[in-house]
Amino acid sequence: MLNNSEIELLNFIKNEQKRSSKEIYEGISNSISYATVKRILTKLTTDHLLVTIGQGKSTKYLISPVYELLQPIDIDKYFESEIDERKIRENFNFNLISEVLFRHTIFIESELIKLTNLQNTYSNNVAQLTESEFKKDLERLAIDLSWKSSQIEGNTYSLLETERLLKEKVTASGKTKEEAIMLLNHKDAIDFIIENPDYLIPLSISKIEDIHSILIKELAIDRNLRKRRVGISGTNYRPLDNEFQISDALTNMCDLINAKENVFEKALLALAIISYIQPFMDGNKRTARIVSNAILMNYQYCPISFRTVDSVEYKKAIIFFYEQNNISRFKEIFINQFEFAVNTYF
Repeated sequence: MLNNSEIELLNFIKNEQKRSSKEIYEGISNSISYATVKRILTKLTTDHLLVTIGQGKSTKYLISPVYELLQPIDIDKYFESEIDERKIRENFNFNLISEVLFRHTIFIESELIKLTNLQNTYSNNVAQLTESEFKKDLERLAIDLSWKSSQIEGNTYSLLETERLLKEKVTASGKTKEEAIMLLNHKDAIDFIIENPDYLIPLSISKIEDIHSILIKELAIDRNLRKRRVGISGTNYRPLDNEFQISDALTNMCDLINAKENVFEKALLALAIISYIQPFMDGNKRTARIVSNAILMNYQYCPISFRTVDSVEYKKAIIFFYEQNNISRFKEIFINQFEFAVNTYF
């Protein structure tokens, strides 16, 4: 989170537009030194919340085009307002994918350093495992991912019940047939990307549809891109309802992800944007989690099980992205779950 001085500087620049460091120092009420103002401006620029124009003494500071996407927000305070009280972006933001995300990165330097160090730890750990040991840990992660991804969607199987179902094909008493199918489909989808790690590279609509088809097999869910409107519980955000616009948005997303060089950015963008577009009648977030993991695994990065994420917090983070196009909380979850995976498996 930003401290009070950082917030005051950002608010001043938002209100005053282009300002030099000296003008910012003289314009704020906070009694901090000019050197501190300079340090804060450097940090906020490094974190992509500010951009500069000019050089040397002529340097001016402006709010970054990705400020709304990345600014830290108190999400608990945000959700104190009821659904109809929140001021939101009700409609799909076409510029988000084709303009903002194409031109800017979503991770700041300190986040990338942390993620890269974790990935190096994972690579070193895997190098010391035998093939059978690696497969055993990957199987454990696959079970955890199948369970948590399904739980986020309302599945009531416990982790132990899920493990028994996936290993022994024994269904739990008191559970529906659909819940068991959902879990088995998750495992099938994960097994598919383990066996075909490069299948989704480069990413395309047809390949995303293939993953979705595995996840909804034998469930009463339509295949392929939807042709009618869909509503999302807990928010007034309205996804696209025109199949041609949905296809265009997905194409733009695939182009964006394929063009990005950083693997973490590819994976997080897939996780967030597939959910945002809602291209299918159901199973969108499930598909997003599998596609995101497929990207990580293709590049020999540690996959993510999401095992310790709170389902409600996950839904809040993604709804916040829908309503405000702010990815800060969702990004925090991604980083935390990547760290958990590296420290727990393999």
